[in-house]
Amino acid sequence: MNLTNRQMTIAEMVRIDGPITGEQIASRLHVTRAALRSDLAILIMSGMLDARPKVGYFYTGKNTLGMLAEEISVITVRDVQSVPVVVSSDATAKDAVFKMFTEDVGSVYVVNERGLLVGVVSRKDLLKFALNNHQDLAEIPVALAMTQVSKIIFAQSDDSVVSAACKLIDNEIDSLPVVSVVDAAQHEYEIIGRITKTNFTRLFVELAQGKGGRYAKKEN
Repeated sequence: MNLTNRQMTIAEMVRIDGPITGEQIASRLHVTRAALRSDLAILIMSGMLDARPKVGYFYTGKNTLGMLAEEISVITVRDVQSVPVVVSSDATAKDAVFKMFTEDVGSVYVVNERGLLVGVVSRKDLLKFALNNHQDLAEIPVALAMTQVSKIIFAQSDDSVVSAACKLIDNEIDSLPVVSVVDAAQHEYEIIGRITKTNFTRLFVELAQGKGGRYAKKEN
């Protein structure tokens, strides 16, 4: 949010001399109290100022960006995760390709007969495997092309979206499986969701449009 020169002057005045009343601010700027109504409303909505009856306006030290960061900090992976797209471990690489195109995703997760995560395969993995081996994907078990579970970067439902986003950026990947740990020592995880760059983009747009209220935590 871009502030006008007068709004920045008011914010600085309150920062130095607050709490200060609207009448005092108007007097210093040589305008009427009514003329400042919209300026003060914008500064309060931006989070830079707050007001208390019979006290006046005071500086909070926050700005719109700081408020956005504060709002994001309480949002968890559970709030934004999508349904995982999976194939069984006895599927072929061609089955994985078909699943990717029908579900319009860039990767699918591979699960065993117990429903536990054993790997992930991406479009890049399948293309690389096909080019290097010159084989019909219908004859290749998906297990040969996938990344093994021990090497997968994952998230859990209670993780913050910030930590999940950092994992995507740091590891240069497009998505994370969201898992429930069954036995970490044995790399046994139940896949319960996925979180992708699209999820983060949707979250950002909703927050920018003022729709972040649906992520607010309910009090017990």
